[in-house]
Amino acid sequence: MSQMEVLDLGAFVGDLSMEDEGASDDVSLEGLQQELEECIHDDVVANILSKGIKLRDYTKTVEKNLREGELDSIQDYIKESDNLVSLHDQIRDCDTILSQMESLLSGFQAEIGSISSDIKVLQEKSMDMGLKLKNRKMAESKLAKFVEDIIVPPRMVDIIVDGEVNEEYMRTLEILSKKLKFVTTESTVKTSMALKDVQPELERLRQKAVSKVFDFIVQKLYALRKPKTNIQILQQSVLLKYKYVISFLKEHGKEVYTEARAAYLDTMNKVLSAHFRAYIQALEKLQLDIATSNDLIGVEARGTSLFSTRREPLKNRSSVFSLGDRINILKEIDQPALIPHIAEASSQKYPYEVLFRSLHKLLMDTASSEYLFCDEFFGEESLFTEIFAGPFAVIDEHFNTILSNSFDAIGLMLMIRLTHQHQLIMSRRRIPCLDSYLDKVNIALWPRFKMVFDMHINSLRNANVKTLWEDDVRPHYVMRRYAEFTASLIHLNVDYGDGQLEMNLERLRMAVDDLIMKLSTQFLKSKLQSVFLINNYDMTIAVLKEAGPDGGKIQMHFEEVLKSQTTIYVEELLLEHFSDLIKFVKTRASEDQSSTSEKVISVSEVEPLVKDFASRWKDAIELMHKDVITSFSNFLCGMEILRTSLTQLLLYYTRLSECVKKVQGGSALNKDLVSIQLIIHEIRKFSRTF
Repeated sequence: MSQMEVLDLGAFVGDLSMEDEGASDDVSLEGLQQELEECIHDDVVANILSKGIKLRDYTKTVEKNLREGELDSIQDYIKESDNLVSLHDQIRDCDTILSQMESLLSGFQAEIGSISSDIKVLQEKSMDMGLKLKNRKMAESKLAKFVEDIIVPPRMVDIIVDGEVNEEYMRTLEILSKKLKFVTTESTVKTSMALKDVQPELERLRQKAVSKVFDFIVQKLYALRKPKTNIQILQQSVLLKYKYVISFLKEHGKEVYTEARAAYLDTMNKVLSAHFRAYIQALEKLQLDIATSNDLIGVEARGTSLFSTRREPLKNRSSVFSLGDRINILKEIDQPALIPHIAEASSQKYPYEVLFRSLHKLLMDTASSEYLFCDEFFGEESLFTEIFAGPFAVIDEHFNTILSNSFDAIGLMLMIRLTHQHQLIMSRRRIPCLDSYLDKVNIALWPRFKMVFDMHINSLRNANVKTLWEDDVRPHYVMRRYAEFTASLIHLNVDYGDGQLEMNLERLRMAVDDLIMKLSTQFLKSKLQSVFLINNYDMTIAVLKEAGPDGGKIQMHFEEVLKSQTTIYVEELLLEHFSDLIKFVKTRASEDQSSTSEKVISVSEVEPLVKDFASRWKDAIELMHKDVITSFSNFLCGMEILRTSLTQLLLYYTRLSECVKKVQGGSALNKDLVSIQLIIHEIRKFSRTF
């Protein structure tokens, strides 16, 4: 401590002399500028410089303060010397304790190292044991599964041999099926000694199960043959519960499965054939005959000779050519099939298309049910075709007989439309089993319809005009037949737009046009010919409009020929009452009177015409009115023709009046000229009645 007390800082640094430093050549000013810049912001340096204190004096002051601080520190240290000695002893004791702990921990470390090696050995043994356990468990699992799959429990034997065929029996069949598959498909089983003991037992069980379930299924199938059995209910509620039996036979008893399949096929073929045969026989009793080969458009309605026998007319003879309420069958497409004994009890009779719909409704429902059952029970859609070979043959035999004797074109077209609707129904059901059958029906219907349609056309072409003609200007019954027949077929073609049918209707229209013109020529007077044609055309248009607002090309054709015949009739009617006036207007009134010629119209030439018209024009119009009323069966059509006739008469008389005014001296006839307004007023009287 004494050395620290006599320590003199000046002995080390010496006295600082600014002059010596400034005069010394060894002083370097390099970096001075940088240091000055760094000290610019130092508060102490800034304070010194601001007060103008000399650096040497300030240095001495600092040194003095440092010495005082040093001496104070030494005194403080001397005061705390005892504490420092105590602290030193404590540190030495701690060091001793830490040395002991170090020795102890070193021993622990050595022991832990030994334990770590032991744990590592144990870990390796544990992993080895775990692997062995895993392998043993895997082997045990496979062995247990092998034993379970190959063993034949006594309970299973009892059920297969002595049990009744029920849900438990079918579950046992599934277990037996798995065991049979196991011993035949697993490669490991074939080399097993256990197979020699188990395989014979499994084979005996298979044979027993196949035999037992075959007898059971055949017994259930025979129940289908009982009279008044609801086949669909029996299939859904009984047979489908045992569909696994069929799967078992198919897989483990193919020869027996073939017999069961054949038994079901034979049963259903016979049962369904008998059902459809009985239903068809019952329907045939309800059939209403609509038409025969003589019920054609062009066939005369009365006997042709003294000895001819006319067939008694049907109660509803109009059904031969008119659609009527028969169209309703297309709206009843989804209605249940007819129940024959109920309809027979009420003494009802139906056109064949009603029976056709009922038969095919029953066929569609039965076929759909059978198709879905065969697919679910046997897993074979093709079985349906074999089963329905019999029912199809029964229906085909009936249908071909009916078709060969059918001369009802409207009924045939209704059946064509019904067949189309049936195809749509089966398509919506997504069941294709009747596609080929319905196509065959459609293919059979069209040629028959074409043949009957051609018979109607030929009846018009080959008609005997003399026997058909009647001295009556009212619409002819042949034309009414044609109109109703055509309107019916147009109505049935509204939603289909069948071009083939439209072409046939055009052929029929040409044939009836030719016949009606021939009939009109039987009238001696041309006016009667026009009246006859107008009445027939007007009636045809009216019937076509009833069938639908748009009669198409056929209606347009008859409207055009009606307009043409109306023009002819108007001229004939006016010529009958005002022939001289019309002749004069058409020949002389159209000539150019300004030219100098010998044919100048004179007063004497027009005076008789003017006076004749003035004297009887009202009477003539009244006669025309009576003629029109008695000539035309359609009052509205007659009044329209009368109005047209009077309008044409007004035009003729107007031209005559204009001609009179141009004639030299014609003013003298003004008193005899009838006022145009008066004629118009008279025409309006008839227009009001119209």
